[in-house]
Amino acid sequence: MTFSIATWNINSVRLRIDLVVRYLAWHEPDVLCLQETKCPDANFPYEPFRDAGYPHITVSGQKGYHGIAIVSRVPFMTSARRDFCAKGDARHLHVVFGGEANGIELHNFYVPAGGDEPDPEINVKFAHKLAFVDEMADWAMHEKPAAGRSILVGDLNIAPLEHDVWSHKALLSVVSHTPTEVEKLKRAQAAGPWIDALRKFVPDDQKLYTWWSYRSPDWSNVDKGRRLDHIWVSPALSEAVTSMRVLRDARGWERPSDHAPVMAKLAL
Repeated sequence: MTFSIATWNINSVRLRIDLVVRYLAWHEPDVLCLQETKCPDANFPYEPFRDAGYPHITVSGQKGYHGIAIVSRVPFMTSARRDFCAKGDARHLHVVFGGEANGIELHNFYVPAGGDEPDPEINVKFAHKLAFVDEMADWAMHEKPAAGRSILVGDLNIAPLEHDVWSHKALLSVVSHTPTEVEKLKRAQAAGPWIDALRKFVPDDQKLYTWWSYRSPDWSNVDKGRRLDHIWVSPALSEAVTSMRVLRDARGWERPSDHAPVMAKLAL
């Protein structure tokens, strides 16, 4: 059995629903995890997803900001959410596919971006981001979500490796690649422990991006990207991951998100 899962920061699901439906029709992931949906639950576009063949939907949204969703062709048994940092933000969803013996847990995350100034003393957004990632590490360590067959995906808003950014030296003091953020994300990953599914197929010394800034109109040629979107799997699923793909072309679609969708396939 092949199981495919995609993650995409869509930057407003209602504004870009046509792009999402196009992606689903062309690439047919079994499950799509969205971040930054930017709408309350009641306004989520359920019908287009159902019409596209994704009737199993769980959302955690809020008006104008944040928000995440999981849409699936495969039924899930349970769904839940966790309020990281107790701020009431819609940044986490958890579903379970299958039964207790052979089920798969899926966690969808949207880590805070952190603002522009990488100093928690003067930037509350950056302080929130660091606290959020610290809580992810503590959660992984104490609740052990990676002990079984588990997948963690989402816009983690941190590019942890040197070749996850267009210039390691230039971005060391830029939020998303600062040493503090990288250290904390690596701690959260090790606490699982989680396996970086994308880097199973692209070696650490090769460039790999999932995000290109709106500020660069010639983004494709300039190619100043960052890898902010991730798929991690538990050790029990490490050998099951058979492929991954970043759909860079989607960044060039009309009125696109600044993130590209990322998909991994597993043989279960």
